Amino acid sequence: MVKRYWIIIILYIAAQLFPAIGAGLAISMLGVSEGDAFVYSYIFGMTIASIITIALLSPDMEQSQMRNRPGIPYIIKWAVIGFFLAFLAQYVANIINITILDLDQSSENTKLIMDIIDENVYFILLPILFAPLLEEIIFRKIIFGQLYKKMNFFFSAVISALIFSLLHFDFTFVLTYLAMGLVFAYLYVKTQRIIVPILVHMAMNTTVVLIQMNVDIDELERKLEEIENSAMILIGG
Repeated sequence: MVKRYWIIIILYIAAQLFPAIGAGLAISMLGVSEGDAFVYSYIFGMTIASIITIALLSPDMEQSQMRNRPGIPYIIKWAVIGFFLAFLAQYVANIINITILDLDQSSENTKLIMDIIDENVYFILLPILFAPLLEEIIFRKIIFGQLYKKMNFFFSAVISALIFSLLHFDFTFVLTYLAMGLVFAYLYVKTQRIIVPILVHMAMNTTVVLIQMNVDIDELERKLEEIENSAMILIGG
């Protein structure tokens, strides 16, 4: 693996850990609350990591342009197709979680993110911008891309998607993250452009955040129960 890919991975880890140091600096320098200090330092760290990552990937971007692949219309087309593929994969995974695995559908990872957004709306930048950008570069372009050079698509996609899911520390939803990771890997191979899974990942996260911000919990529980009952009828449950 080339040196700049290792640097990108280290930058991502450093950005995740930066609030441990940056939050204290933000409190002393800006006089903000502990919660706001965490958010601002997290955003600062992820911004710096994203800027440096994009700069480090400039050689890859130049190679992509030299290959004369289809341009913006092609990217938009596959981003739209990819969104529906990812939504379908997530839906199927959630149905399996509900009807077969009998798992609670409340995601601790999503709940934690939404709680922080409720406290400071600027944190919304993490799930809809920074996380999709850096995660797709690391898990699809770097990890999947390196594995794909040595093994077939299926095993490369499964391994990278499994790492992707486990690092979210939301173990109840491993199957959902795995399904999404497989779709993102397919989009990357199909289009040969990492921007496509990045855009799809951004769209999926934005949709989830907006739904969470406007959802009626009682109505959501009622609809989930209807889905569960319908699914059980369909599979003869």
